[in-house]
Amino acid sequence: MIGRLRGIIIEKQPPELVLDVHGVGYELSAPMSTFFNLPAVNEEVMLFTHMVVREDAQLLYAFATERERLLFRSLLKVNGVGAKLALTILSGSDVDTFARSVQEGDTASLTRLPGVGKKTAERLIVEMRDRLKEVSSAMGIDTIVSEMPMTAARAKSEAVEALVALGYKANEADKMLRSFDSEGMTTEQIIRQALQRN
Repeated sequence: MIGRLRGIIIEKQPPELVLDVHGVGYELSAPMSTFFNLPAVNEEVMLFTHMVVREDAQLLYAFATERERLLFRSLLKVNGVGAKLALTILSGSDVDTFARSVQEGDTASLTRLPGVGKKTAERLIVEMRDRLKEVSSAMGIDTIVSEMPMTAARAKSEAVEALVALGYKANEADKMLRSFDSEGMTTEQIIRQALQRN
């Protein structure tokens, strides 16, 4: 497994670049967050990498920071998220902003990312919340994960998850919650109110 490369940039065409490492040219794909911070062609750079081996190809993805690579690897574990979408997410959002959106249950900001629809946004919130806790110290976002106050969006998102677990469909649960103002309510209060009104 190739975990890191240091070499000279010989080609740069977003999202692809070629890095010359002692005469070997490595083709890499990188998110825009990394591309914006790359030095000019013919200059040296050190990049963290993640290798994907498929039947038809061996692909290398490059990241300017360990935090970006950790988030990329966590995204790959989400059902329905492949390397291409994970790269797109990192191109459209920095690590801290993405983590904050997940912790707040902010589907609106996530759906503004290219390729992320409402269902994918909801899946990211559900599946990434625990994964962000696991890697929070390494990513340096402890305050986002552990001190983020319960927001209305997050409480509503958790209420939808709970209702789905009780057997309701996601669209049914969402419709139930739209029938009243849940501002300032806890997740438990929202669920109780929704069930009472149904």
